Amino acid sequence: MTQKTSFTGPKIALYQPDIPQNTAAIIRTCSCLGVKLEIIEPCGFFLTDSRFKRVVMDYMDISSIKYYKSYRDFEEAKKKDRIILATTKAKQIYTDFKYDKDDTLLFGRESSGVPESLHKNIKYKIKIPMIESKRSLNLATSAAIIISESLRQTLYQ
Repeated sequence: MTQKTSFTGPKIALYQPDIPQNTAAIIRTCSCLGVKLEIIEPCGFFLTDSRFKRVVMDYMDISSIKYYKSYRDFEEAKKKDRIILATTKAKQIYTDFKYDKDDTLLFGRESSGVPESLHKNIKYKIKIPMIESKRSLNLATSAAIIISESLRQTLYQ
């Protein structure tokens, strides 16, 4: 199914991203799927970084990216929305979770995830099942997998 414009639906939020190529790939995914992206600062790179620009190409639509100066600002803005943390430490598999159209799917830093204090305070946590001996999937891959399931449940049903 092809979308002509963006829609109100689930969002992807990145907690202090630190690898420019992953953020750029997620921006491209969001652009192609009409999904809003939220970035919780500080960001570990500049948007002028050549590695970022090489991957993002002409997919960067500033109007569909919202920046938060801190997690506290993000949390304040999301008081009425569900925040769902994607983490390898979750018990619930992402395909077994019931998504709502206004959910925000939160992904931690590539280098360290989210702080333990945030992990403890976020009610909803999901994971992508993996082979036990593997540590984690690439962040951009994980975001694409989970947003696709969220869209399947909320937009395409």
